Amino acid sequence: MSRRLLTIAGALLLLVCSAAAQAPSPETMAAARKLVVTLKIADQYRVLLPQLLLALRPVVAQDRPEIERDYDAMTAPGSEIYAPFVASMTDQIAALYAQSFSADELGQIEAFYAGPAGRKFLEKSDALAQASAQISQDVSRKAADELKQRLIEALRQKGHKL
Repeated sequence: MSRRLLTIAGALLLLVCSAAAQAPSPETMAAARKLVVTLKIADQYRVLLPQLLLALRPVVAQDRPEIERDYDAMTAPGSEIYAPFVASMTDQIAALYAQSFSADELGQIEAFYAGPAGRKFLEKSDALAQASAQISQDVSRKAADELKQRLIEALRQKGHKL
């Protein structure tokens, strides 16, 4: 009986120690928060919130003008309605970064993005991502067409009628 209690106590101690070991240090969390600010993640999220609230408008207001007016006033840009969600999102992303990188690594990443090349990369990243996605789609479409032709030809050479 006491052996079983010791085993359970040891397992609990191990779980508590491993959970504490996984929690990022305050220094790492501070570096992660600084990186989140430099990356302007909150600004990116703030851009999305008005679109979300616009999509919710017909559901909440139900085509009633008196509700729509109050809804629009409550969700106007700069409204504090966004604040808790922005804070939660940035805290969670900072925690994710802090779990993924050391404080030193986060400092190096932040230094890059705070510098001229990093700022330029951030400014152009949306356009680059869109252009890259278009390139990927175009190349994939061409590859699919060419591979289709090659496979059909190879199957025909094996005697298949296609």
